[in-house]
This record gives sequence, structure tokens and C-alpha cells, in this order.
Amino acid sequence: MSADDRLPRILVIDDSRMVRASIVKHIRGRFEVREEPDGEAGWEALLVDPGIELVLTDIGMPRLDGYGLLERIRASKVSRVRELPVVIISGDEDESARERALALGANGFIPKGSGSVELLATLTSLVRLAKAQSELALSRVALAQHSPVDPESGLATSAYLEHHGAQVVAEARRRHADIGAMVVEVDQYDELNARYGSHVVQLILRKLGKLITGRIRTEDTLSQHSAAQFALLSPGIDRVSSCAFGLRVRTSVEKLVMAYRDERIRVTLSIGVANALADQRTAVSDLLALAVERAAQARAAGGNRVFADAGEVDPADIERQLARMPSIDNVLRQLRAGGRGEVCAQLPGVIATLMPLLELIESQHQVGLPLARLKAIQKKGGDDYDDGEATRTSV
Repeated sequence: MSADDRLPRILVIDDSRMVRASIVKHIRGRFEVREEPDGEAGWEALLVDPGIELVLTDIGMPRLDGYGLLERIRASKVSRVRELPVVIISGDEDESARERALALGANGFIPKGSGSVELLATLTSLVRLAKAQSELALSRVALAQHSPVDPESGLATSAYLEHHGAQVVAEARRRHADIGAMVVEVDQYDELNARYGSHVVQLILRKLGKLITGRIRTEDTLSQHSAAQFALLSPGIDRVSSCAFGLRVRTSVEKLVMAYRDERIRVTLSIGVANALADQRTAVSDLLALAVERAAQARAAGGNRVFADAGEVDPADIERQLARMPSIDNVLRQLRAGGRGEVCAQLPGVIATLMPLLELIESQHQVGLPLARLKAIQKKGGDDYDDGEATRTSV
């Protein structure tokens, strides 16, 4: 028998053998049935039997009742189990029982003694709906594999981030340029999920994704790295600029207040930063792994922090390093005023400030700018600084 010809498999859970036999009699020939005598046995069957497509369960049962089983199913970390259609069949026709079952995530409620027509219609429609949703999910996965954009989040797909990362590495090697990688993790993700539900948390993540997207350049790539994490890849960005951007994102989200049903929701972030030159890593996978590790360090330190190669990033230190970058307007005014010697003393910093622009010009027009020589001048001048760091414009 082919997969298309196979009867849908339904798990029937009831502590009464007679009730189970009656249900089987009503649906025989339309469904394949697996029977279990209580909620605990039903739960174990769900974990080991991936062929089950729908659960039909009684409420009052030993060990684990129908409500408890339903709660466990909807809280499962296994998507196959969590998304199964569940129908409650009960001798209790009290409206409060129906309301409680539906509130816990039941897809239907059928009183015992209902005719076979109602039972078959409910089960058939739910199985068809579940199959259609599964096919839609598979089509979205297939689309995502061939598209640079995830249709759900609107961000780059993980596959595109990996593909684009290889191009970024090749370009960086050719230009002797830096690469910034950042992982942004939502603090207390599990607690938010438990309190507000996955739907609300997804809305929060979308808002955060839009917030970050609005602050990055066109050449940067943002992807959802995991359920609670975003990954950002930024070519041509050095350590100081990466840290400065991470601090700005953290502060922006810290001040952000979201409302849900008249409740104010505040979210904080743990951010990990890695850079190719500072960390001596060239593979994007290595940079992202470092950033993930540092985001975990930020979370372990209490969250709402940015960690880089030297541990927690100090905003005051980053401000001091950014302040060393000369203002191009001031430099031009000094030149016009005849202060050539003063400008010459600042040339390494000027080169560092202009380097992203020079690299962009070279990448777009290949005019033969001596980038390697300019970087050598920049580095030589940077040796006079306390920490030897030269910075570029931030993201």
C-alpha cells in the first residue's frame, strides 16, 4: 500500500474497553486505530509512534486525565506532537468542560453518544486540515531552501547566510578587510514563551528583527539563527564598530516597551560579538560559533550585556576609542587654514575613518587604490595608541 492509500492513523484513549470498541466500530474502514487505556499510555504512544495523525481522548482517566494529556501535548518541544489535532470525547456535557478543553488547545469536543456521522465528519475534516498544514509547511521549507528570504520572518535564510558568508570571506581575503559577526539572543525566552505563548513571542521576535534590520547597511545580512537568536554578518566592520553597534541595539531594545492585552512587555538582549581580525578566525561558521558562545556568557552574567573577545564590553571604553577617530570636516578645515602639519599627524586616523568608503569605491570601480599600503600606514600610526586599535565607521 502506498503512502497515499494508507488510512490515517488515530490514537483513541479511553479507560473503558467498551467505549474504545464502540468508537472503533464507528470509524472502521475510514481510519487505522491505535488504542490506549489512559493518558500516560497515550503520551508514551505519541512519543514512539510518528504515524499518529490525530488524538481522540476521554477526560476522566487514571494516571493522566484528558486535560493533563492535552496540556502535555501542547507544551511538547517536539513539533510533530505539539501540532497534532486533539479531539475530546466525553460523557460530561457541561459547557465548562468544553470551554476548558478548547482553552487548553483542543481542536474539537464531542459528547459520548454522538452519532457516527458527527464523529466521522469531525475526524475527517481535522485530518484533512492537518495534512494541508503539513504540506504547506513542507512547501515553505522547500521555498526557503531556494530563496534568500525566509517568508515567515522576512529575514535572510540560514542557507543564504552561509552562502553569502562564503562570498564575504573571499572578498575580505582579497581586500585584507575585517568581518564582523554578531549573535543577538532574547533574554528569558523560555519564560516569555510560558507566560505569553509562542504566538506573542513570535510577534516580539518579528518586531526585534525589524528593529535590527532598520539599523544595518544593505551589505549586512541578518538571519534568525535559532528560536531565540538572530545572527548578523557585517563585512568591513572592525571590533570597535561591532561592539558599538551591539551596545546601541541593546540600549534601543532595553528602552522598548511592547503592549499585549494592556500588559507592558519589556525585553532585554544578550549579545555576542566576534571579528575576523581580532579573533584570528576567517570561517563564518567559526565566527558565529564564537558569537554564540559570547552571547551565552552575556546571558550567564545576568543578561542585557554585550560580550566580545575581552569579555563584557565597556560602553565608556568603546566611546573613548570611537572619539579617537578624527572628524573629516575638522581635518578639511585645518587643511584650508594651512594646518598641513597638524593633518599629517592625524593621517593614520583619517585613513581608518575613510577606509570603508575607500574599500567600497575599490570594490565597485576597481580603480587600483593601494588599500594594503594605506592599511599599513593606518596600522603604523595605530601603534602609538594605548591599545593599538584603529576603528572604522559603525554599522
